[in-house]
Amino acid sequence: MNVSRDFCARRATLVARDLLGMTLVRQLDGQRLSGRIVETEAYTGHDDGASHAYRGRTPRNLPMWGAPGHAYVYLTYGVYWLLNVTCEPVDQPAAVLLRAIEPLEGLDIMAARRAGHPPTRWTSGPGRLTLALGISGDDNRADLTDPACGLWIEAGEPLPDDAISTGPRVGLGQVPEPWLSIPWRFWITANPFVSR
Repeated sequence: MNVSRDFCARRATLVARDLLGMTLVRQLDGQRLSGRIVETEAYTGHDDGASHAYRGRTPRNLPMWGAPGHAYVYLTYGVYWLLNVTCEPVDQPAAVLLRAIEPLEGLDIMAARRAGHPPTRWTSGPGRLTLALGISGDDNRADLTDPACGLWIEAGEPLPDDAISTGPRVGLGQVPEPWLSIPWRFWITANPFVSR
């Protein structure tokens, strides 16, 4: 069963926590690649100084303002594509960054795309994840609730609170407090595929 639009139309912090344990699936050149979502970060929009939407609508962040359940894919440092899931209702910009997955299917393809790296480094970080799965700007605005898009999320078993850790988001640079320390990064405790 795929994740629903209603699941995504909630507060980003709830979506970020509840995505843990679900499966990100990519159809690439006729092959199914997938991984269990093990790390996320929430960005709540207008009220979040670390969010791309904090200073208003731009061509880059436009997907955040649209319907929940879509991909917001952007290029960072001119090198890495990062995959986010839009959430909250239309015109309430928010997204959840997928930071890491535990590879499940298509391991040979991921190994080839991440040659020279051990399996724990194939997808343990948002840029590594998109490299391993072949996700790029072409996937921006993909409907992550619809397998026909070739990139989607399948529901999983809910995880108990004691299986999940939280902490500050990573790589925020010059973002001031209180945004720097808010514990809106979520991960499956002790999972070896969580980013370092």
